[in-house]
Amino acid sequence: MSQDQDSFDILVIGAGPAGSAAACWAAKQGARVGLIDKARFPRNKLCGGLFTGRSRTYYREIFGQDFDPSKAVTRDEISFFHDGTCLATLTDVPPFNLTMRVDLDATLYQHAIDAGAVDLTGQPIAQLTDNTVTFRDGHTVTARVLIGADGVNSITARHLFGAPFDKNTIGFGLEIEASTTEQSPEDQPLRIDFAAATWGYGWSFPKQGSTTVGVGGLLHPNPDMKGHFAAYLDTLNLDPDRTRYKGHYLPFGDFRTVPGRGHILLAGDAAGLVDPITGEGIAFAMKSGQLAAQAACEALSENTPETALPRYQRNLKDIHRNLKIARTLRRIIFAPRWQTAFTNTFRRSGTVRMQYMQLLAGEVEYPALAGAVLRRLPRYIVNRFRR
Repeated sequence: MSQDQDSFDILVIGAGPAGSAAACWAAKQGARVGLIDKARFPRNKLCGGLFTGRSRTYYREIFGQDFDPSKAVTRDEISFFHDGTCLATLTDVPPFNLTMRVDLDATLYQHAIDAGAVDLTGQPIAQLTDNTVTFRDGHTVTARVLIGADGVNSITARHLFGAPFDKNTIGFGLEIEASTTEQSPEDQPLRIDFAAATWGYGWSFPKQGSTTVGVGGLLHPNPDMKGHFAAYLDTLNLDPDRTRYKGHYLPFGDFRTVPGRGHILLAGDAAGLVDPITGEGIAFAMKSGQLAAQAACEALSENTPETALPRYQRNLKDIHRNLKIARTLRRIIFAPRWQTAFTNTFRRSGTVRMQYMQLLAGEVEYPALAGAVLRRLPRYIVNRFRR
């Protein structure tokens, strides 16, 4: 393995869940890893912060310890709404942990550093080539494999493909952190609002010290996302005329079937690995970071860094399969012409509600869910034409 202080086996760009998982996993296997991020940690990142049972399983597997829920809000109840009307409230569900990313990401970053990754955070990138990263201060580092875990606006994806995503298929979301003076998190349910945006939904997630409220959906059919957001805030008795909120692109199932090139890999949001129905991305971010690191280490052990991508693609087959099925199911759940049929089915069917909850909780995979949906599809179609 490389020993020069500016030369690494693997450079990981981005120190969020995907990047920290990749850096930690590779460092544990003896690779010399540099972990890059423009920010220093802890740093704020607006996000729903839903940490599911699937996330917890991956956390233990990758970082070798259990998730600490002390900085999260845990809920065993979830409410579903449509057009301001409650469809159902499910109780005694598997626990949902709602985290602040400032805490979660700082913890994951520290795990990576403790595993032996070299801390290169707090240094914005000025230029990226196939093997070299040049920081704004002129400092240059090199590596045999690069892993881009630098989010939906990935500089790594831009280097590879000219653009980080396709605006015709990307999602977009608006979010705020509602203060305790606006809403008491202790009194707020974990809430999902179907159709708060076209081909999307709204969410209200209580946290420690605030409530994350947002609306998201596909960008193209939502030219007035601000209007959707204002209407949703009004529904929750929050000020709809506020001017301070954050917007960000959401790779809503818009994943890259070829997540890289040769010795350059993309993980997490940079690879589009976000659930297109639930919007949950932390679990697949961590897992893809681990899988990218494993592929990189195997390629380097055989002195064939250019084989990292095909190895990684094989590793991702199950995740890609899940996301493909989810994109198909999304047409049933979120398509405007199916909304009435879906919400009627959701309201009437305890089975559908439980399956959706299990999906959110990370307790069911999409192949099993698709089978259940197909079995109910004839009745679902009848409901659609009863409108």
